[in-house]
Amino acid sequence: MTITKLTCQDLIPDTESYQDVFAQSEAALTSDVTLSDTQPRLQYALEQLLHPLASNSFLLAKAPEETEYLSLIAKAAGQLLPEDPPFVGGQYHIDGNTVSFTPATDALANFATRSHVVVAEWVEAEQLFGCLRQFNNQLSLQPGLVHQANGGVLVISLRTLLAQPLLWMRLKTMVTRQRFDWVSFDESRPLPVSVPSMPLQLKVILIGERDSLAEFQEMEPELAARAIYSEYEENLQIADAEVMAQWCQWVLQVAHEASMPAPAADAWPVLIHEAVRYTGDQETLPLCPLWLGRQLQEVAALGAEQRFDAEQLQTMLAQREWREGYLPERMQDEILLEQILIETEGERIGQINALSVVEFPGHPRAIGEPSRISCVVHIGDGEFNDIERKSELGGNIHAKGMMIMQSFLMAELQLEQQLPFSASLTFEQSYSEVDGDSASMAELCALISALAEVPVNQHLAITGSVDQFGRAQPVGGVNEKIEGFFSICQQRGLTGKQGVIIPSANARHLCLQQELLEAVEAGQFSVWAIDDVTDALPLLTNLQWDGEGQTTLSQTIQERIAQATQQEARHRFPWPLRWLTWFTPN
Repeated sequence: MTITKLTCQDLIPDTESYQDVFAQSEAALTSDVTLSDTQPRLQYALEQLLHPLASNSFLLAKAPEETEYLSLIAKAAGQLLPEDPPFVGGQYHIDGNTVSFTPATDALANFATRSHVVVAEWVEAEQLFGCLRQFNNQLSLQPGLVHQANGGVLVISLRTLLAQPLLWMRLKTMVTRQRFDWVSFDESRPLPVSVPSMPLQLKVILIGERDSLAEFQEMEPELAARAIYSEYEENLQIADAEVMAQWCQWVLQVAHEASMPAPAADAWPVLIHEAVRYTGDQETLPLCPLWLGRQLQEVAALGAEQRFDAEQLQTMLAQREWREGYLPERMQDEILLEQILIETEGERIGQINALSVVEFPGHPRAIGEPSRISCVVHIGDGEFNDIERKSELGGNIHAKGMMIMQSFLMAELQLEQQLPFSASLTFEQSYSEVDGDSASMAELCALISALAEVPVNQHLAITGSVDQFGRAQPVGGVNEKIEGFFSICQQRGLTGKQGVIIPSANARHLCLQQELLEAVEAGQFSVWAIDDVTDALPLLTNLQWDGEGQTTLSQTIQERIAQATQQEARHRFPWPLRWLTWFTPN
């Protein structure tokens, strides 16, 4: 049995160990953080693509299709290009209706370039491939991004190409044949003159999210299998002070390039606290330039200039929470006004407080709130009725959790036949679809309470999924879930008995608000970490699941099953023939 009462230090990321790193960050940014520092896999993929002997012309990179990401990858690719490359492309000469081409020898040629990187987030055909214009019988050739990137790299968003398949087909043909052919964009209107082709030496980096990559793979299975592949890693695992210093340097660089204020030494713990809530892991910090930029921009709006301190950052975060807090407050009011019934004191048989997370379309953050799960047991054929499922409000994953829960109970009780009871479980006052298995441990505890007719303490709430052996498994949104229940308890008045139970594996995901930390420090609220459902039952019911020399839940359920089985045997025959049971062995 493993039951751990977590301390304040367990509920937040460790920042005390890195105070020296934060103090050193007061110095000015001395050197750029290269892609190889934070994205070694992606850096290696770029080196493979741009190696002089490389034959592969395409790199698929999984990354958000935003300007910031395209620019980061383009900058890294540019650093790998030769410093003094030869001129490529050439000069187009137009003489009346005759167009000729000569290879470039210097920068004076109108289509001459040196290898560099061009970024295309969204382009039309004319922007990408250039065009031939005719005005007052005068011909002119306008270069496109392909010509500008000739000899170098084109970084382009996948959604541009997926939305314009003909654009992609033409680009692929040109890059594969290493030749740019001038063609009309409208097949019904051919070019007025013939334009010679131009040699093309181009590497293409295709950047897209997972869905875009999947669609591209379906459209181009052979090329996708042949192309170099890598990913932009959104998070950095903090293993030691050196890696923490690297992350701090990355934040300083993002601030420097965006002309935003940088964190002072005392602001780093607050920023890391918010960063851990974003990543959901105490040992992981974000490398997302968009998220970092948002934090810096909002604190700059408060008047911070070169540096911002902890107080300014805390003020910004508090204002943001208040600004976004209308919906969470209304949801809490429903509970406090008893429109939604959640008990935080006393005890009930077959009723338990589960922890859930609600995500509303358009709202920027997930909202944690407690849910009341109830279970009713009666004489029956052993069927477990999932009311959510039968009313078509339960998803497949939730149904899977119910079946796992039933399997655990049958195995633990060592039954050779079905239970002589039927049970009905439901999320009370739930009027929308319920899915996921994060409430399966709560449902199992409610079922055990109903079977044993032992009440559950209502001052505790629980979250976690359970496997067929009863082991507690981690779930998502644990911070929001804990804070949602704590907020209700706090507004009703903390008694010192209230708390939550979570799987031990979720302990590393914790990063809780200051008010909750203070309540834990004062002994007014508790967070328990468990490894098994049998660890949760003593906290919830004050009885062990199994053991010797004491009354246990397992023993109580077995006795009730035996009693129900005897009653069933007596009533097997109609009442005029019940004298036959006198001769039936017990």
